[in-house]
Amino acid sequence: MQLKKLLAAGVAGAFLTGLVACSSEEASTQGQQWRYAHEEFEGDVQDVFAQKFREYIETRSEHQVQIFRFGDLGESEDIMEQTQAGILNFVNQSPGFTGALIPEAQIFFIPYLLPVDDQQMVEFFRTSRAINELFPELYAEQGLELLTMYPEGEMVVTADTPVRSPEDFRGKNIRTMPNPLLTETYRAFGATPTPLPWGEVYGGLQTNILQGQENPIFWIQSGALYEVSPNLIFTGHGQFTTALMANQDFFNGLSAEDQQLVRDATAYAFDYITEYVPGLSDAMLERILESSDQVTVTRLTEEERQVFRDRAPQVEARFIEMTGERGAALLEQFKADLDAVRKE
Repeated sequence: MQLKKLLAAGVAGAFLTGLVACSSEEASTQGQQWRYAHEEFEGDVQDVFAQKFREYIETRSEHQVQIFRFGDLGESEDIMEQTQAGILNFVNQSPGFTGALIPEAQIFFIPYLLPVDDQQMVEFFRTSRAINELFPELYAEQGLELLTMYPEGEMVVTADTPVRSPEDFRGKNIRTMPNPLLTETYRAFGATPTPLPWGEVYGGLQTNILQGQENPIFWIQSGALYEVSPNLIFTGHGQFTTALMANQDFFNGLSAEDQQLVRDATAYAFDYITEYVPGLSDAMLERILESSDQVTVTRLTEEERQVFRDRAPQVEARFIEMTGERGAALLEQFKADLDAVRKE
């Protein structure tokens, strides 16, 4: 892991050198090369979004977009640091990692707050005042221009045995992203939360250091996690959310025309991905079941979900404790936005 960080640092250093070398060249030409990193593999949701973003930019301007996938520049924390430093122009990252910078972003990990219905989630992200008005202010405090947030699919737990109750979670080390509120969620669920970077998850499951983890189905499929953690549990406790951000100094330095180009490219990719994600989980689950006869699928009944749902208030209370009045106001607006979507 240390070697990976050193390699990432070396690549980033090379970028810095390249940026200094080519700055005068870029200034003398109309087109620039913009650097965009995300957290997923080729063909995964964030990569599909990035490709659509690049397609829009490159077919409507002289600019080019260079995309870096998971591992190209290190782990999630590395690409965020590189974006804040201006080495990268754009970063697509889950609030699971951004929560270390922006505690309020952990709101997405309050269990049973968000619906798992894809269409409701899309409407929420389109219309939510919390998402579209309040969150950009929080990201701006960290030198980030929040361009959009979007859902990637229902969170699914995998484990070494089927799980139907908090008692079934007892004694299991469940990998979580390094996010304090997500840790609180799995503690409330009865498990032993174990924060780890993504690069250590497969090996941890394979060696039984971990007994489970959570991710959307497409990530379980593309990362082959079902090979070492074959019991899939649909708890209905939330959806995976991600966000596209730009380095704010970079964005503010763009012309008004290019700023609008970036916003339009973001909207284009958002429209595409919100049509792409619904149904993706079913397709990826089918692939998993075709690949392995060891996989089991457990879908909790409403009664079983309620047992977990009853434990959510302690996570919500912890969120308010961590974020104070600002977090409480954000949560209130979140709930109002969700209520409006559900009524529709």
